[in-house]
This record gives sequence, C-alpha cells and structure tokens, in this order.
Amino acid sequence: MTATDRSIELINAAAQAAADKLAHDIIAYDVSDVLSITDAFLLASAPSDRQVKSIVDEIEERLNKELGAKPVRREGDREARWVLLDYVDIVVHVQHSEERVFYALERLWKDCPELDLPEDAKATRGKAAAHAEAMTGPEDGELS
Repeated sequence: MTATDRSIELINAAAQAAADKLAHDIIAYDVSDVLSITDAFLLASAPSDRQVKSIVDEIEERLNKELGAKPVRREGDREARWVLLDYVDIVVHVQHSEERVFYALERLWKDCPELDLPEDAKATRGKAAAHAEAMTGPEDGELS
C-alpha cells in the first residue's frame, strides 16, 4: 500500500507551510505499509518553543483554509517542545531541535519510503546543524 493522493496533498501543503515559517530539516515518510492508522508522517523542527508554535499554527491554518482539513487531535501545545497534529491521513510532528536530536524519529522510520516534498521544504535540510554551529564557537562551544 502507498500513501493516498489526499495524504500526499496534505503532506505537501503542511511541508510548504512549515518551510514558510522557517522550519528546519523537513522530511516526510510514507508509513502506510507499516502502520494502519495513518499514511504518512511529516517531521520538522525549530530552534525555539515560540517558533515551534508558529510553525504548528501555520500548518493548521493552511491545511484548514486551503484543503478544509482540521486535526482530530493536537498534542504538546503547552510546552511547545514537540507538537503533534493528527489529521488521520497524516501525522505532523514539529519538534524543538533538542527533542528532534534526542528522539531521532528518522531513525525509527528510515526503512519507510521518503516522500517527495516541495523545493522550499527540501531546502531546509541541514538547517538545524547550520543554526547550531552559528550559535556556538567553532571549537570551544561558547556563544559567538
């Protein structure tokens, strides 16, 4: 089984919304062969709680406005370290960069096919590492 056209449409709209709000390392996986509860996962991250909230709000607004989709569940809002939006067909995970590294969801889903995303979303790959490097000194780990 592969992700439905509707799931891919939702993933692409969510990925573009995340990219527009400067999310880092946006990636999507077709999990339909291993999970019966959803077709695809979208992962994105941001370096601050405030930006995580902003990305989540933009995804939710864009999917509602453009595709008439509302999440059946939204979790993690209070701390904004890892917010999950469940649209049944897709699940969106927006994580603080530290949680993204710690939980390493990519490692769990690496055997699932990666979904093609809009160019703006693809361009976010490696942004978290570049941001972390910019915030620390090259050798001593102190702020620049």
